[in-house]
Amino acid sequence: MSQNIRILGPVPPPYGGVSVYVDRIRKQLGNNGIRIWSYPYKPAQQDNTTFFHHRRLGIIPLVFQDGYATRVLDASHFHLEHPNVFLVPIWLLLIRLFRIEWVKMIFDGTLPSRYRQFNKTQRFLFRLATHRVREFVVVHEDLAQWLRDEIKITQPVTTIPCLIAPPEAQIKPMSPELHRKLDRYLFAGKKICSIGAFVPTYGFKDVAQAVDELRTETGLDLTLLLVAGGFAQDDRYREEVLAGRDWITVLEDVSNDDVFPILKSSDVFVRGNIEEGYGISRVEAIWCGVPVVATNVGETRGMLTYEFGDIESLKEQLRRALGQEEPDDVREASALFHQEAEQNLEDLKRVLGLSNEQ
Repeated sequence: MSQNIRILGPVPPPYGGVSVYVDRIRKQLGNNGIRIWSYPYKPAQQDNTTFFHHRRLGIIPLVFQDGYATRVLDASHFHLEHPNVFLVPIWLLLIRLFRIEWVKMIFDGTLPSRYRQFNKTQRFLFRLATHRVREFVVVHEDLAQWLRDEIKITQPVTTIPCLIAPPEAQIKPMSPELHRKLDRYLFAGKKICSIGAFVPTYGFKDVAQAVDELRTETGLDLTLLLVAGGFAQDDRYREEVLAGRDWITVLEDVSNDDVFPILKSSDVFVRGNIEEGYGISRVEAIWCGVPVVATNVGETRGMLTYEFGDIESLKEQLRRALGQEEPDDVREASALFHQEAEQNLEDLKRVLGLSNEQ
């Protein structure tokens, strides 16, 4: 390996798509000498991981100690997607002074629409930062096209979906503690699970309404489990989702290891968000053999799709999914996603300069 490699991004907890992805990189590639620069700060260090206070400009001493002539795969959000007025200039100065090769990974499928709402300062910082990136890695081809056509970047753009398989089989038996928390859910007639957050863009309200109406129309014993990340929450929205619906169970800050047995025990998985860069949880459900109903954004192969906000279409797809065991298209998609996950890891190694290192 000709160069030190660092990954800048979160590791669990909290749990979410990006942190799970970075954690899998750590587990799959850690033996190549890669270190993780992680936030939010934790006082106890972990293998191959240094935690820093990014809100307290902790990136400065970190780069002084460990950043000279490194290649940094940046999976954070504050240097580009949500350009921070303090962190962006500091980071751009650091990469120049310390000869850092900045490889920027973009997960956020909302970036193109949000960029149109940026103020002048945000647009200036965004444009300034894009000129300092050595190479972009995006999780969906739509993001690559947007960077080329609208932002007019000239650097290489590589599309690598943020799907990396766990380093070991993670479909383990459900722990007794988790089983107790899900007692009511597990003994229902039909179990529907959705993963996201209690904010409107993740569609929990639509999912709850669709299940509510199906319960009335079909007389089926349907129950809904909402696995909510702690990274965002609208308290009023949460109240609207849960009001009068004691058949909804909520789990928060669930570890990714626990997600697999939850999915395995469910009859249908729903991913209802309005925009999706890729959608790791959709594929994990497919890997568990569970029919997936999802909005028609991000990854959709092997899934039953609907338009965000279209409750009638969502209900129809739920009806179809509830009547299936494990359809052939789910099995075929599962095998395909396993192959692609292996290829994604190889592509990431190439971007990091590890393709000849084993």
